[in-house]
Amino acid sequence: MIWALESSGDFKVLRRLKSEAKSDLVPTNARRAIFLDVETTGLNPDHDEIIELAMVPFYYSEQDEVVHVGEAFTGLRQPSSTIPAEVTKITGITDEMVAGQAIDPNVVAEFAGRSLIIAHNAAFDRPFIERFCPMTQQNPWACSMSEIGWNDEGYESSKLAFLALSSGFFYDRHRAESDCRAAIELLSRKLPISGQGALSQLLASARRTSFRCWAEDAPFETKDVLKERGYRWNGEANGLPRAWWKDIGEAELEGEKSFLRSEVYRSDKAIRTAKITAQNRYSRRIIPCD
Repeated sequence: MIWALESSGDFKVLRRLKSEAKSDLVPTNARRAIFLDVETTGLNPDHDEIIELAMVPFYYSEQDEVVHVGEAFTGLRQPSSTIPAEVTKITGITDEMVAGQAIDPNVVAEFAGRSLIIAHNAAFDRPFIERFCPMTQQNPWACSMSEIGWNDEGYESSKLAFLALSSGFFYDRHRAESDCRAAIELLSRKLPISGQGALSQLLASARRTSFRCWAEDAPFETKDVLKERGYRWNGEANGLPRAWWKDIGEAELEGEKSFLRSEVYRSDKAIRTAKITAQNRYSRRIIPCD
């Protein structure tokens, strides 16, 4: 029946994602990674809290292909205040579900080990996890939302649910373990235009070294020039400079400094930069080095 529907060209059948391992045993020389997702009481890691955490380990080959998916670590956690109604509406997590529940940061650190941690929006998940479990600061991180060229591959959105539906499957959204398993499924597939493995593209990006340039105290009238150049504004009180910023490759660094001095400051102003690798990418521990 499915074949008949899809072969007509008028229908597309969505399949429920099933939690099945890619193989029964972990192959020799396979490398371990963790896919992580949190549900929280809000968006600010300075005062909002984790109410659910899932970590799903998977293993990948020397060719950067997913070869095994392991058993998940999951946990609910009672926050210090009532879960907002809008969070319950999105996640289905209620105060009754988390009452008396706790997650041990030491157990989280032990489960994660020194594995690469991947999240779908690591810029959100990493600050929450590092505040809750500082031991995870030792882990390298990658982001399946921003480090894969979904737009270049023909997808109109990089949201996890949209990517899943566009790839022919659905899952129980906004629960941490389900989100992790859906993302791992996407990573295990080939990208539709380039034909490259999604995980392979992600890991290639994670292994690169980049530099962040801050355009501090840039004249207001240059904001459009900076936006057109790809700069973003950091207006949050997150310990990083309150300024325009852009991440670039090492080969582009000196050219970018020259651009800022000639087109933005029109002076020989010192430009602050920071070296970024998987060890500090998406973290608030990006410290300007010059």
